[in-house]
Amino acid sequence: MSDILAKEAGKILLLGNQAIARGALEAGVKVATAYPGTPSTEIVEALAEVAKEVGIYVEWSVNEKVALEVALGASMSGLRALTAMKHVGLNVASDTFMSLGYTGVEGGLIVVSADDPGCHSSQSEQDNRIYGVHAYIPVYEPSSPQEAKDLIKYLYWLSEQHKTAMLLRVTTRLSHTRGEVTLDKLKPPPIGGEFRREPPKWVLLPPNARKLKEEALKRLERIREVNEKSEFNELIEGKAGGVGVIACGIAYPYVMEALDYLKAKDVSVLKLTSIHPFPKGLVREFLANVNKVLVVEEGDPLVEGWVEAIAPKGVKVYGKELFPKVGELTLNQVIKALSEVLGLSIGIKVNEVKIDIPPRPPTFCPGCPHRATFYAIKIASARYAREGVFPGDIGCYTLGYYPPFGLVDTCLCMGSSLGVANGLAHATKQPIIAVIGDSTFFHTGIQPLINAVYNKANVVIVILDNLITAMTGHQPHPGSGLTAMGDKSARIRIEDVVKAIGVSYVKVVDPYDLKETISAISQALRCVEEGRGPAVVIARRECALQALRRLRRAGKQPTKYTILKENCRSCMLCVNSFACPAIRIGRDGSPYIDADLCTGCGVCSQVCPFNAIVEVGSGEGGNNN
Repeated sequence: MSDILAKEAGKILLLGNQAIARGALEAGVKVATAYPGTPSTEIVEALAEVAKEVGIYVEWSVNEKVALEVALGASMSGLRALTAMKHVGLNVASDTFMSLGYTGVEGGLIVVSADDPGCHSSQSEQDNRIYGVHAYIPVYEPSSPQEAKDLIKYLYWLSEQHKTAMLLRVTTRLSHTRGEVTLDKLKPPPIGGEFRREPPKWVLLPPNARKLKEEALKRLERIREVNEKSEFNELIEGKAGGVGVIACGIAYPYVMEALDYLKAKDVSVLKLTSIHPFPKGLVREFLANVNKVLVVEEGDPLVEGWVEAIAPKGVKVYGKELFPKVGELTLNQVIKALSEVLGLSIGIKVNEVKIDIPPRPPTFCPGCPHRATFYAIKIASARYAREGVFPGDIGCYTLGYYPPFGLVDTCLCMGSSLGVANGLAHATKQPIIAVIGDSTFFHTGIQPLINAVYNKANVVIVILDNLITAMTGHQPHPGSGLTAMGDKSARIRIEDVVKAIGVSYVKVVDPYDLKETISAISQALRCVEEGRGPAVVIARRECALQALRRLRRAGKQPTKYTILKENCRSCMLCVNSFACPAIRIGRDGSPYIDADLCTGCGVCSQVCPFNAIVEVGSGEGGNNN
């Protein structure tokens, strides 16, 4: 049973993301959607695990725009819905999100944006609170797992009271923090909804849109009045005429811990959870009793700018000038900033543990089929004798950027490898090999492939199909044959989609078969050289981690490989050019295979020019599953 259903009432430790899921269940959510993306994934993952038990519908959508539209469809029918995405996912959903600010909602609708300061698993640090301001959609930011759970319930009520979607902004540190949460009883979801026709509300023709914008602005002003008295904004009064701190979201626990560390008891603190519409009256009242104020927020100086705009003359506002401009907020940073504002000189020794760890660049897992595919691409392109360009994309395979492959020349966002390849094809005579994953192909890869066929872009496209969304924790996608709730579904074959688009050269290969894969990519390059592109190679092999799990659950062990010392010439091709983590260097300087890491893929035996790597023992090898 999932943690979020462990108790009907009482206390339990939950991740911030799990607490959000629990809050949605307590509020009676009926539909939950998402495209997986760290740090948001666990929200809908937790709901999917219990969906059938509690009677709700949960799906992994093909992308964030579709996820938002599915949730909106449920809301249009009067049901409570939730959609979750990482910050860059809202870029994909932004077209619908902007319109949603005009139309409003019927059933409560919450959009969760999990931002990633520090770029732990993202290509940017963007602050999505600004999206809410841009779209006329209220923004809230909880400070703990408990508050996240309680806030979700409140926001569903507020959403339905004012007929607007709500943007809940969390960051990595809250999403992946585990905290004590007091559970309330679950609210049974309704059986179904009903759509009532109201074209002036849902059809954004210009005459309707102009009226709806006026309504959206009035709606925000009404919610601003609610925010002035919101129980989620908390005021701690300090010494009159002293120093004040406005803390937003996860900054609040950092501020309180920093004040305790500094033994600063006379500081006034305003915990601000309702970010937009900005509660100007509440903040003005707070500013009237201080002569200095420090605004602590994770991300851009959004609240800081609003505070500066309304601060009385003589009140000094401090903010981002006291914090690093990049990276996530830390306790040490808050202590340092508070020390400066308070005029204290205190050495900071909190969490300063220095460990001399040798650099360890990220790499593919042992047995990862993507390693074999990149090796094949490198060999095929080298034999082609012309320097190529290699547009890359978002996924595990972005690791192809690192040595020994170095085959990712660009990586911007989901699906951009194919879009960029289109442009390169019309700008250079160099051979172009674009790489994209299976889940990313379904997400935003189909449209640029259509563009490549229509506009005759002579490019090679290698689709790495490991049958799962691996990077975010193995969620199913349309090519997996399973739904988020574990039901068998139609499996959309990528080759069928590619052929239907009009690609003439389509080859499906097993990347564990290096000879076949190199040959297919070489043929694709020739096809493109002859002007018959685009050409598509689909490298299909189950994710090695999934395959290993499946073997172990069946009580089987993978085949193992070993290096015969009498045959090995220590050429180090297996180490320097293939770089599987299972191949290590012994004390005598010669390579050996770590049996505990080997998954039995057997690709290294094909790489070795001296037949020194051989199968040993019995088992169900990765190349036999």
